[in-house]
Amino acid sequence: MASHTSECLLIIDVQNDFCPGGALAVPDGDQVVGIVNRLGERFAHRVLTQDWHPAGHLSFASSHPGRAPMETTTLPYGEQVLWPDHCVQGTRGAEFHSELEVNGSELILRKGFRREIDSYSAFFENDRSTPTGLGAYLRERGFERLYLCGLATDFCVGYSALDARRAGFAVAVVDDACRAIDVNGSLAAAWREMESVGVERVTSEALARA
Repeated sequence: MASHTSECLLIIDVQNDFCPGGALAVPDGDQVVGIVNRLGERFAHRVLTQDWHPAGHLSFASSHPGRAPMETTTLPYGEQVLWPDHCVQGTRGAEFHSELEVNGSELILRKGFRREIDSYSAFFENDRSTPTGLGAYLRERGFERLYLCGLATDFCVGYSALDARRAGFAVAVVDDACRAIDVNGSLAAAWREMESVGVERVTSEALARA
């Protein structure tokens, strides 16, 4: 499939810390790499996102004495899951998976680099109002339809898909090119919310046949 010029593949956070052995490993997260690479061959335009936290980020449980990873706390912008320290700027954990094909991508967008606020979405920080600039970039380039893949379905992929729809893009999530954390039913909840706003659920095989 040769993609149209109005389509872009958005590859979300395929980084070492989200793969097996990483600080916040998504189950089977490394299994998306080959699928994502094959998808990349079929799209003329590709954008990568990269979690890029400073040490001591407020989303880290270690920044809240007495709190443990996967607990929640309230920050000025709302409820925040507390995570293990992960994707710290300049560390191996923040690097893309070594087998991920990054050459040919047109943009690497780093997010979550402000200490005081987390950024699941590639489009907005977790206050839901501070833009990353990605939406404006994609509109300026003339993209109308986005295909999302990467890690994790129920957090950064899902939030990005919702915000992409809010920004006016047609959106499809390539289900088999994603993996989920799935905390307390978060995967099913994410899909319900995405489908309620018109996010399509597709497979890499279906795209290959198109």
